[in-house]
Amino acid sequence: MGNGDTRVRGLAARAGGWSARHRWAAVGIWILFVVLAMGLGSAAGTVEVKDSEQLSGETSRAAAIAEDAGIEEPAGETVLIQGRDSGVKATDTEVRTAVDAVMKAVEATGKVTDVTSPYDTDSISKDGRSALVQFDMRGSADTAGERVEPVLKAVEDVQKDHGSLRIEEIGSASMNKTFDDAFGDDFKQAEYSAVPVALGILLVAFGAVVAALVPVALAITAIVATMGLMGLVSHLQPMDDTASSVMLLVGLAVGVDYCLFYLRREREERAAGRDPETALRIAAATSGRAIIVSGVTVCVAMAGMLFTGLATFQAMGLASLMVVAVAMVGSVTVLPALLSLLGHRVEKGRIPFLHPDKRRARNARSGKPVNGESRFWTSVLRVVLAKPGISLVVAAGALLAIAAPALGMKTQNLTLDQEFGDSLPIVATYERVNEAFPGGSDPAEVVVKADDINSAEVKSAIADFRAQAVSSGASRGPVEVKVHDSQNLAFVYVPLVGGSDLDKAEKSLETIRDEVRPATLGKVDGVEAPVTGQVAGSKDFNDQLAGSVAPVFVFVVVFAFLLMLLSFRSLTIAITSIVLNLLSVGAAYGILVGVFQHGWGASLVGAEGVGAIITWLPLFLFVILFGLSMDYHVFVVSRIREARLRGLSTRDAIQHGVVTTAGVVTSAAVIMVAVFAIFGTLSMQSMKQMGVGLAAAVLIDATIIRGVLLPAVMALLGERNWYFPKWLNRLPDLTHDEAAEAVATPQPPAVEGEKVGV
Repeated sequence: MGNGDTRVRGLAARAGGWSARHRWAAVGIWILFVVLAMGLGSAAGTVEVKDSEQLSGETSRAAAIAEDAGIEEPAGETVLIQGRDSGVKATDTEVRTAVDAVMKAVEATGKVTDVTSPYDTDSISKDGRSALVQFDMRGSADTAGERVEPVLKAVEDVQKDHGSLRIEEIGSASMNKTFDDAFGDDFKQAEYSAVPVALGILLVAFGAVVAALVPVALAITAIVATMGLMGLVSHLQPMDDTASSVMLLVGLAVGVDYCLFYLRREREERAAGRDPETALRIAAATSGRAIIVSGVTVCVAMAGMLFTGLATFQAMGLASLMVVAVAMVGSVTVLPALLSLLGHRVEKGRIPFLHPDKRRARNARSGKPVNGESRFWTSVLRVVLAKPGISLVVAAGALLAIAAPALGMKTQNLTLDQEFGDSLPIVATYERVNEAFPGGSDPAEVVVKADDINSAEVKSAIADFRAQAVSSGASRGPVEVKVHDSQNLAFVYVPLVGGSDLDKAEKSLETIRDEVRPATLGKVDGVEAPVTGQVAGSKDFNDQLAGSVAPVFVFVVVFAFLLMLLSFRSLTIAITSIVLNLLSVGAAYGILVGVFQHGWGASLVGAEGVGAIITWLPLFLFVILFGLSMDYHVFVVSRIREARLRGLSTRDAIQHGVVTTAGVVTSAAVIMVAVFAIFGTLSMQSMKQMGVGLAAAVLIDATIIRGVLLPAVMALLGERNWYFPKWLNRLPDLTHDEAAEAVATPQPPAVEGEKVGV
C-alpha cells in the first residue's frame, strides 16, 4: 500500500512534525523544562493553605483574628476517666486517686502544659460517672502528633494500675498519631503502587517493555515538572497535600492515556504498511489533535474548581489543570521525538503471546480480524447498530435507574466513627467521650475580640454567654474560657448538644450563633465574636460549597459544549457529548449513594453504609469525571468523523470508529479503573468513596456510554450528527487537523475546507 499524500495542517500536526525533525532538541528541551521546573519549585518552596484561607465567613474570620494576633492554638488533649462498673462515681476515692495519678504522669513527661483537674473545671459528666483531665501539648499543634507518644505511654501506665477504671486519652495530637500510624503508610503505598499497576497493564496492552515504559516515563516526568510548578504557583495560590495527591492521580491517568492514544495510532499505521515517518505524521494529525482537544477540555473542567472560593478546591483545580496541560504538551511534542528516535526499537523487549504481532498471527490462523478491530466490540456494535432505538432505551434506562438514588443524596463531613468505623480503639474512646460529654471532643469555639478584653462590660457579656449557652439547651457545659490579655482576645469553648450527630450539633450551633451570641456578646460595642470549630467548619463548608455548585456546573458545561462545538463543527455532537457525560456522572452519583449512604453491596468493596457522602466529593467527582470522560469521547468521535470525511457512510464510520478505538479505550479505562480502585482499598471511608466513585464512573463511561449509547445515538441521528447551522460559520474552525489528506488512503483527498455531510 502506498503512503500517499501526507500533507497535514494544525497545531498537533505541526508540533509533531517539528519534534520528529528536531528530535534531540525536543527531548533536550523537555528534560531541561522538567529539571528547571523542579529546581525552581524546590528553591521557591511551597506555601501551604492557611486556616484563615480555607473558607469564607465566620470560620475564616475566627482563624484570621487568631493569626493576626500571633496566637497559634496548641493541640488540646483529654483523658477520660470513668468506672467500668456503672456504680462507680467520679467523686469516689478511686477515681480521685486516678485523676491525681494522670495529672502527675502527664506533667512528668515535660511535653504538656496547663493540666487541669476535672474538680476545678467542673468537667464531670451529667450522670456523675465520668471525669476529664485536660491539658495542651507544648509546641506547634501541627507537629504535636510527633511528640505525644511519651504522654500516651504515661496514661497507659496509669491505666495498668487501675484496672477497674477506663483511663483513655484522646485529642488532636493523639488522633493524628493514631491515623498516621494506621493509615499514613497505607495511603503512601497506594500512591506508589499506582505506577507499577499502570505499567503492568501497559505491558499487557503493548506486549513490549519499551512501548510500555514510554507512557509511564512521560507521565512521571509530567508529574515531577508539575510538582515544581506547584511550588512556584503556591506563592499566588497556596497549595496543600490534598492537591498533591489529586495531581498525582490525574497526572498519571491522563499522562498515560494521552501517550497510549498516540502510540497505538502510530503502531496501527505501521501495521497497515506505512513507513515510520508517515505513521508518525498520521498519529500527530489525528491522535495528537484528539489529545489537544481532550486536554483543553479537561483543563477547562478543572478550572471550574477555581469558582468554588474554597482554598482546597482551588488548589486541587489549579494543580490538576497544570499537570493535564504539561502532560498534553509533552504528548504532542516530546513523544513524537521519542518515537522518531526509537523507531522500531519501541518494540524491544517483546513479551511472548502478548505482542500484537503474535495476536495478529493467531487471528490470521483462526480467521479472526487482523486489522486491530476488537472482535468483542464488533459483535456488540452489530447488535447496537441493528437495533439502535432499543439499545438506546435499554442502556439509558439502566443508567437512569442506577442514577436514581442520587436524588436522595445527603452530604456532610464524616465524623470519626463514620470515617473509620470500629477499626481503631480511639474511635470507641471518641464515642464514649461524646456520650458522657456531648460535643466535648469537638466543641464550638468562640473567638472574642475586644478593645479591652478585661473590661467589666466584656467580662459580664462573656459570663452571660456561658450561662445562656447552657440554659438555651445548646450546651450542657462546661463552657470554658481562655483569655489572652496582651492580645485582648478570649477563646470560649462550648460543647454542643448533639455531639457526633452533626444534624443535632448544627442545630445547637445555630442557637449559639443566632440567639445566644446576639443576646450577650452582640450587645457590647466593638466586640467581635465569630464562632468556629469542627461543626461550624463543616456547616460553613457545606454552605459555601452549595453556593458554588451552580457557577461551577454552568462554567464547566458551557465551556465543554463550546469546545466540542468548535472542535467538531457539529451542534449535534456538542449537545450529545454533554448529555452523555451528565448521564455518566449521574450514574456514578447513584452508585455512591447506594453503596455508601444506603449500604447496598457495601461489603463487596469493603465499605460501610455510613449514611452520607463526604461533602467535597460530589463537586470534585463532577469536575474530574466531566474532564476525564472527554478523553474517550473525543478520541472515539474524532475517529468516527475521520472515517466520515474519508467517504464512509455515517453508520460505517460509527462501526469503524468504535471498533478500532476499542482496544486503546479499554486499555486506558483499565488503567484508570485500576489506579482509582487502589484508593478504594484504603480504610478511610472518604478515600473509599472517591476511589469507588471514580472507578465506577470510568468503567461506565468506557463501556455503556462509548460502546452502546454513543453509537446508538449517532446511528439514530444519521446525517444530522454533522448538523452545523450556517449562522455559526463565523466561529473558529478547529477541525482541520483531522482533514482527510492527513490519513493516506487510496481514495482522493477531500478538498481543503470541504465539509462532508454537514
